[in-house]
Amino acid sequence: MVKEPRQFARNLRKVPTSAEDVLWQVLRGRRFKGLKFRRQVPFLTYTVDFLCVERKLIVEIDGKQHEWYAEYDSRRTDEIERHGFRVIRFTNGDVLSDLESVSLRIAEAVVPSASSYPHPWPLSHTGEGKRDT
Repeated sequence: MVKEPRQFARNLRKVPTSAEDVLWQVLRGRRFKGLKFRRQVPFLTYTVDFLCVERKLIVEIDGKQHEWYAEYDSRRTDEIERHGFRVIRFTNGDVLSDLESVSLRIAEAVVPSASSYPHPWPLSHTGEGKRDT
């Protein structure tokens, strides 16, 4: 485990992979659907590649080394998802060769579901709101 997660994240931001750099140009500065994404962010005991707090989404870009750490990545994803975040993963190759498909999958992931909007009061069977008074 890294002793200073913020410094570790800063160092990762200074030397992004080609794929991270390409995707960051799409996500940065609210360019993607007006959403705020941050890159190389300390989260729990990990550093995640891209984080959108508003939509509780984490986007990870996996290089070749992730093939060797598949079990670790799976446990990491499970832990993050237990905290209410969704994790989607792409390979470096996905980003570099088919950025459009990657962008479409991220767009699908950031669309809020109808269940995420709380109703101000229960709806009746006719669809009209009814309040307890």
